[in-house]
Amino acid sequence: MATKNKTSHSVKQVLSQLVLQVFENNGNQTYNYKQVSAKLNITDPESRETILEILQEEAKKQVLKEVSRGNFQLVELKTFVEGRVDLTADGSAFIVTDDEAETDIFVAPRKLRNALHGDRVKIYVYGKSKGKHKEGEVIEIIQRAKMEFSGIVKLSERFAFFIPDDRKMLHDIFIPISELNGAKNGIKAIAEITDWPPEAKNPIGRIKQILGKQGENNTEMNAILAEYGFPLSFSAEVEREAEEISDEISAEEIQKRRDFRTTTTFTIDPVDAKDFDDAISFKFLENGNYEIGVHIADVSHYVLPNTPLDAEAFERGTSVYLVDRVIPMLPERLSNGVCSLRPEEDKLCFAAVFEMDADAQIVTEWFGKTIIHSDRRFAYEDVQEIIEAKDGDFVKEILLLNELAYKLRDRKFKNGAISFETTEVKFKLDEQGKPLGVYTKERKDAHKLIEDFMLLANRRVAEFIGKKGKGKNKYTFVYRSHDSPKEDNLLSFAQFALRFGYKINTNTDKEIAKSLNHLMADVEGKKEQNVLTQLAIRSMAKAVYTTKKTSHYGLAFDFYTHFTSPIRRYPDVMVHRLLEHYLAGGKPLDAETYEKLSVHSSQMEKKAADAERASVKYKQAEYLQNQIGTVFTGIISGVTEWGMYVEIEENKCEGMIRLRDITDDFYTLDEKNYAIIGQRKKKIYQLGDEVKIKVKSVDLTKKQIDFSLVQE
Repeated sequence: MATKNKTSHSVKQVLSQLVLQVFENNGNQTYNYKQVSAKLNITDPESRETILEILQEEAKKQVLKEVSRGNFQLVELKTFVEGRVDLTADGSAFIVTDDEAETDIFVAPRKLRNALHGDRVKIYVYGKSKGKHKEGEVIEIIQRAKMEFSGIVKLSERFAFFIPDDRKMLHDIFIPISELNGAKNGIKAIAEITDWPPEAKNPIGRIKQILGKQGENNTEMNAILAEYGFPLSFSAEVEREAEEISDEISAEEIQKRRDFRTTTTFTIDPVDAKDFDDAISFKFLENGNYEIGVHIADVSHYVLPNTPLDAEAFERGTSVYLVDRVIPMLPERLSNGVCSLRPEEDKLCFAAVFEMDADAQIVTEWFGKTIIHSDRRFAYEDVQEIIEAKDGDFVKEILLLNELAYKLRDRKFKNGAISFETTEVKFKLDEQGKPLGVYTKERKDAHKLIEDFMLLANRRVAEFIGKKGKGKNKYTFVYRSHDSPKEDNLLSFAQFALRFGYKINTNTDKEIAKSLNHLMADVEGKKEQNVLTQLAIRSMAKAVYTTKKTSHYGLAFDFYTHFTSPIRRYPDVMVHRLLEHYLAGGKPLDAETYEKLSVHSSQMEKKAADAERASVKYKQAEYLQNQIGTVFTGIISGVTEWGMYVEIEENKCEGMIRLRDITDDFYTLDEKNYAIIGQRKKKIYQLGDEVKIKVKSVDLTKKQIDFSLVQE
C-alpha cells in the first residue's frame, strides 16, 4: 500500500508540471479540469480527479486563481523563468536568471525538487518576496550541471554511501553493493548519479572509476579534474584518429602556402613547455622596415569538423594546467607532436604577417597559410639573458623585437589599456608531487615581448573580419569581449584603494585606466600588491567568447579575438576556420550556431580556471601541513561575517582566522569598510592590514587552511 502511495505521489508531481505547462503554453486562457485533461489526452477518471486536486492546490499556492467556479487561470503571465541554481550552505538556493536586470530568486530547500548547484531549472516565481528577493519554486530541471562527482566511498554490510568532495553537493549518493565496481571502504573514486526518485532523500548512483588512496598526489589531482568535469583520458576512438593523422607534408600542400622555411624563425616558451603554439619570423627589408610573422600551429588543417577528435576538443574547450601536469585539449600525438612547432622541423601554420616600420606602425599586413622551419627553440630565460647581455643567438632580431614590443605596449597603455601584473604561484615538487617550496614567478621583458606580438595578431585578425560588412551583412566571428566594469564595483574598489593612499579617477574609461595603471605601477613589489591587484581584477567584468560584442575594455581594443593558441583553446580553432572561410570568399555563417559554441567555450574556460585554482589551493594546504605552529607575516586579503582571510607574504598561501578564535573581544563585520571591529575595545582589523599569524590546522580534503592570530 505504501508503495502505491509513493508511486501516486511521483505521478502527481509529474502531472503538476504538465498541468502548469498547459496554462503557461496557452497565454492567459481559462480552463477547467475537463479541458486540462483533454489537452493532456487523459481520459481515466482517477487521473482526471487528480488534475482537479492539482488545480485546487495550485490555486491555494496562488500559482493559479479560480476566476469562476471550477475555472482556473494563471495568476500572472511570465511568472515562469529559467535560470541557474546557486546553492547556499543551508540547502536553500538563489536562482540566477538570464535577465541581468532581474534580481536573484530565493528558493527554500523543500521547493528545490532535487535541483543541484549549477543546474539549469524552470521556476515559478511567487508574487511575494523574501526581503529584497522574490521567492519561487523549481517546477522542472532542464539540464543537470553535472552527474559525476569525486569523493570518498563509505561501506556498510548491505549498502554504501558516497561522500562528494564538492562542498556545494549537499547530498551523499546511495550506492547499491552491486554498483561498487570493486571500490573498497575509504577509497577515493568517481560516482555517477543514475536515478533520483522524487520521494527519495538521496540520489542513487554507481562507482564509475576508482581514483586511488586519499592524499596521494595522483589521486587528488585526478579528483580535482573529475570534480570540474574534465575527462582523465581520451577515448580509444579519439586516440586512434589522432594516431592515424600523417605528419608528412605533401608538395601539393606546400604549393598552397607562403614558404617561410628560409626566413629566420624561432619559438619562445616556458622552459617545461611541450606544445609550441606560436613562432615568430623576422626579416630585414630593403626599404629599412621589418617583416614580422606571427605563425600559429595550423590545428584546423588536422582537426576536421564533425570528427570524434573535433567533438572531443570542443567538449573539453581548453587544456587544463594543474600544478604538476597539463591535461591537453588534444591528444599528445597532436599537441606535442604533429601540431607543435618544434625546432628543425617543417610545420604547417596559419599566420598574420606584418610589415612594420621602426616606430612599430603597420605598413602592410597579410593573413594566410604558411609553412615554417623553426631555427631555434628558446625558453623565456634564454631570451631574457640575450636582452640583458645584448649577446647570443639572433641577438639583432631579439633586441629589435623587444624594442618594437615596447612601442606597441606604450601605445596600448596610452589608448587606455590596463596593466594587471598578477602574481603566479609556483611549487617546487619532489618525485611524489609533494611540495617542497613555494615561489612566485616574475614576468620580464621576454614574456611581454611574445605577449605583445600575440596581442597584435589577435587584434588585427579581429579587425580584419570585424570591419567587413555592416548590420545584416556583418560577418559572423568569435570575439574575445570584455565589458567595462559596473559602476558600483568600481566605486567600492576606489574607496578601498583610497585607504592605501591610491586615488582612482572614475570619470571616464580612459581616466579609470590611467588611474589603475598608476596604482599597479605604484604597488609593484609592495606587500599590498597581490591584495589590491586581485580586488581590482574582481571589480572588472569577466572576458567572454561571443559573436555579439567586439571590444575589449581591459586592452582598450575595439576588436579582439583569440587566434594564437589553437593547440590549447577551442575558440582559436573556430577563429582559424572562420578566417579561412572568409579569406576564400565565403559568405557570413550562422551567428546563432557560433554563439552557442562560444557560450560553451566560456563555461569550459571558467571550469579550467577553477580546477587550476583548486590544485593550487590543495598544494598550498599540503605545503602548510608540515608547518603547523609556524608563525608568518601576512596581509588581510578578505573579511566575512565568520572570519578574515590572510595571505602569507612570503609564499602567497591563504588561510582563514575564524572570528570565534580571536578571544580578546567580540568581533563583528563592518562590510562597508572591509573591516572587522571589536565591540568593546574597538580594535579594527582591515583589508590590507599586516598581521602575524600561526598555522593552526589544515584540512586537505576541503583544501582549507586555518590560522590563529598572534596578538602583539
